[in-house]
Amino acid sequence: MGIRGGGMSYQFPFGRIVNPVVQKDQTPKKVFVLGVYASAVHAKWIKNNRIICKALAVASEPCIFWDGNLNEAKKIIDKIKIPNGQGRLEPACSHLNGPSAKVLENKILAPLGFTRSDAWLCDCLPETRLNPGQLRFISNVYNKYVEDFGFNKVTIPKRPTNFCNEERAEEIIAELIKSEAQLLVLLGDIPIKQFLKKVANIQYASLQEYVKLYGYGSITEATINGKILKVLPLAHPRQIGALGSHSKKWYEKHEKWVEGESIKTKDAYHHL
Repeated sequence: MGIRGGGMSYQFPFGRIVNPVVQKDQTPKKVFVLGVYASAVHAKWIKNNRIICKALAVASEPCIFWDGNLNEAKKIIDKIKIPNGQGRLEPACSHLNGPSAKVLENKILAPLGFTRSDAWLCDCLPETRLNPGQLRFISNVYNKYVEDFGFNKVTIPKRPTNFCNEERAEEIIAELIKSEAQLLVLLGDIPIKQFLKKVANIQYASLQEYVKLYGYGSITEATINGKILKVLPLAHPRQIGALGSHSKKWYEKHEKWVEGESIKTKDAYHHL
């Protein structure tokens, strides 16, 4: 993938390889959704009946914007082997696997009159990266097991600042064209600044600037690769779903949009 280069493979805790997570159903779609970067399957690590970690990233998601299905999580986690005597893994609590997918389906696609089958899903970076919480645990706890018990070294990079370089932008354009979607939904600032701003002549580089110009939830147009598309920037699922640390402002703006303004947005799009 363009952002990565070198053909290097990265390893999760307990040895699974990081895989790109991309759209599997590549038939024509009505809407193209661009997020930031792929999440992961999270497991609870238990040793001697004590929880060592409530939610450790241990494998790539089975599909893009995975919904955290418990049976799928269990099948994936059961295949991961821990050295003898070093505990066991089980799926993390339900709200820690796939929360963004639930937000996407219920708070973004449904208000627009779409289902998941109508959508082509994509991320600026199609692989997981380590957020600060995962980094701290690996540095402070997991790495001691690397030294003392021969656990594999975790080689996943930390969460970057650049998720979408020029090469990756071209890959996303190719997916966008293949999707045949007429509506592009952008989730948060990064897809706006690092993708759309690179490939289209637009006046804004953040959601805040977009809202100031057009209002939250308003559809505008942008020309990408010679094709005029409808564009709808929205807040990131973390904000929309109040997932952990989040912005109350964006949560409330989106809730207002879901409650009534999304009808206007849907009508504006479906009657074009």
